[in-house]
Parts: sequence; C-alpha cells; structure tokens
Amino acid sequence: MAGICRNRLAEERKQWRKDHPFGFYARPAKAADGSLDLMNWEVGIPGKANTPWEGGLYKLRMMFPEEYPSKPPKCKFTPPLFHPNVFPSGTVCLSILDEDKGWKPAITIKQILLGIQDLLNDPNPHDPAQSEAFTMFQKDATAYERRVRQQAREMATAV
Repeated sequence: MAGICRNRLAEERKQWRKDHPFGFYARPAKAADGSLDLMNWEVGIPGKANTPWEGGLYKLRMMFPEEYPSKPPKCKFTPPLFHPNVFPSGTVCLSILDEDKGWKPAITIKQILLGIQDLLNDPNPHDPAQSEAFTMFQKDATAYERRVRQQAREMATAV
C-alpha cells in the first residue's frame, strides 16, 4: 500500500510543478536527514482577489496517510486560522477531506487546495468547526470581515 501512496504523491508532485494555480506553493517537507518527506507537505494558499482574504498567504500542512489515495490527507493551517470551518487546532473541516463525506481517490492535491481556497471566503454554515468564528460569521458579518482582513495583513507579513 505504501508504494501506491508514494508513487501517487511523486506523480502529483510532478504535475504540480508543471501546472499549479498562481500564488500557491506545495512541496514535500524536508526530513531531518535532508531528504524529501513525500508524506508531509508544506503548502501556501493565497487569499482570493477581491475578498477579505486577499493579500494573505495561508500556510498549511498536508499529512498523507499510508492509505492515500484511498483515504484523504489531513490539512492543518499553521498557525490556525480564524474561520468557521477550521478547528482551533488548525485542522480544516471540508467535505472533500472527509472519507465518510466527499472524499474520492481521484481528487488531486491541486483540487484540494483550490477547494480550501474557495472555503476561506465561502464558509459552510452547516459544518462549523470553530464556535467563535462561526458565531461572528452568523451574527456580525462586519466584525467577522474586519477580523479576516486583519488576519490577511498578519499573514501577508509572515511570508
């Protein structure tokens, strides 16, 4: 099983290097010995233009299980984001990342990252993961947007 996983990740890495969305990065992390760890990727997702997220580059860690692509990767923002669908730990709550909901082995890293970028500005109110962000998003859109813009500024300088 691990061989299938590593082959798929190596192939996805090749595809990503040939063709990836503007402003994004995704690469295997370096292991302690300096080699690439295909099971653990460092990712940057830019905020979409003309949204409160614009200008930020949101760092994410993708951790692939040995059963990938049968099972989805875990995606975790570092540092955790203020967002209705991001758990306080930073873990992203998105149906395509849940093997019991929308995950399919055909989903690629590129599709996952574009899906997370879409989720930033278009939270799913039916699947809240962070009560403070969810409540503010529901009850005070202006304050929520202000907080998101502040976060975008912080993430812009953290690059």
